[in-house]
Amino acid sequence: MSSRHRIVIADIVTAEAVAADARDPGSACRPPPAFRLTMLLLAVVLLAGCAGRGGHQAGVEAPAGWTGEQGQASYYADRYHGRRTASGEHYDREALTAAHRTLPFGTRVRVTHLGNGRETVVRINDRGPFVGGRVIDLSRRAAEELGMVRSGTAAVRLSPAR
Repeated sequence: MSSRHRIVIADIVTAEAVAADARDPGSACRPPPAFRLTMLLLAVVLLAGCAGRGGHQAGVEAPAGWTGEQGQASYYADRYHGRRTASGEHYDREALTAAHRTLPFGTRVRVTHLGNGRETVVRINDRGPFVGGRVIDLSRRAAEELGMVRSGTAAVRLSPAR
């Protein structure tokens, strides 16, 4: 193919592109449909991967073999409201949540106040307590349900929630 033929073919291709631009002025800048679809799917996958971070975990069963424990419970001071917990979610004093040293995040635990028999079910979302003799740190709402806000601590029994 001579250089003259190559110039003519290039001129024809260029003329067709100019004609297409005249019909749809944005077509020259718009990526092809397959590329747009690929980018849309990539964005959906990336956003879906971020959706679970910091969110609330669904309640999960206690680990096999864990039948519960007894000890002292305390509750979080109001100054911790809104701070990030070890699970990544923010502490909410109005939620029925708690901190435990070893139970998996999301584990649902029945807490029974041994002094008055009141009980509540909490979801583990933090680590602690780090005070000797204590087995669980409760949210303010859980402490209210157990009737232990005034005393600050209480003897409790922890058992798997069914």
